[in-house]
Amino acid sequence: MFDFITFIPRAVIQGTPLLFGSTGETLTEKSGNLNLGIPGIMYMGAICGVIGAFFYEQSPGEMNGFLAVMIPLVSSLMGSLFLGLLYCFLTVTLRANQNVTGLAITTFGVGFGNFFGGSLIKLSGLDVPAIVLSRTSSYFSASLPIAEGTPIGDVFFSYGFLAYLAIGIALLASYVLLHTRIGLHLRAVGENPVTADAAGIHVERYKYVSTCLGSMIAGLGGLYYIMDYVNGIWSVDAFGDRGWLAIALVIFTVWRPNVGVFASFLFGGLYILHMYIPSGMNLAVKELYKMIPYVVTIIVLVAVSLRNSRESQPPASLGTSFFRETR
Repeated sequence: MFDFITFIPRAVIQGTPLLFGSTGETLTEKSGNLNLGIPGIMYMGAICGVIGAFFYEQSPGEMNGFLAVMIPLVSSLMGSLFLGLLYCFLTVTLRANQNVTGLAITTFGVGFGNFFGGSLIKLSGLDVPAIVLSRTSSYFSASLPIAEGTPIGDVFFSYGFLAYLAIGIALLASYVLLHTRIGLHLRAVGENPVTADAAGIHVERYKYVSTCLGSMIAGLGGLYYIMDYVNGIWSVDAFGDRGWLAIALVIFTVWRPNVGVFASFLFGGLYILHMYIPSGMNLAVKELYKMIPYVVTIIVLVAVSLRNSRESQPPASLGTSFFRETR
């Protein structure tokens, strides 16, 4: 019999990095910027958090819980902010091609992470090809005391604080986009920057702020994956394709962060569904189950493309540069 009590928490944990990434990319795309660098930004957020945690764990003296959380958290935010600023400088200020820039950011972020991750592995002096930050991870993955012993506790209260932060950020982003003047201005910039500029909205400022903020949120997805999901263990190519799935989720949710809460956990469940297949099933069939998230993504892309509803379409200026002097 399928065990939902163990499946749901694992699906939530698996989907939380996707939620961070999709929320960050949604904010970015609402400004008209298409940032394909999200996988690299998540990688950068992870390795910067690992660097901060590594040197704090190596420092003499007893660990302080507050610093054990804040040092990698701030390091992760600063690293992902750097890539967000770099992307904005190239695409908003210099008006470089957004697709090419995003792919370059992904390549840079992954290369940066693998280089410094490998260097830290050598500094650690361990025989295994990984960095183990179990003491720092214990602060990130600590759950609420009421989570123990009951099915309700396991399903709703057994997660680290970053999982609840991801949900809160997604709901807050949805509220800001739909019910505030800032959200209205941001959506106007993404739909028609020329008209928004004529109305007195500072287009470049909105693009910079939303893209950098979105990058920082996505970077937290990388930090969560390392510090909570894999218990503080960094290894080469740690993320696989999760960054690309986060970008696909933006389309799956039709650019609505609140829908992303449920969609990310659904994708998290689809991602691990093969682990819950009966052991007697053919190995080839199990491998087919691993394809489900990607098949669902393709189906949704086709369905969204065929719909004529304006609400299901991306911002009209997505992926195009704004030339103010041609207005």
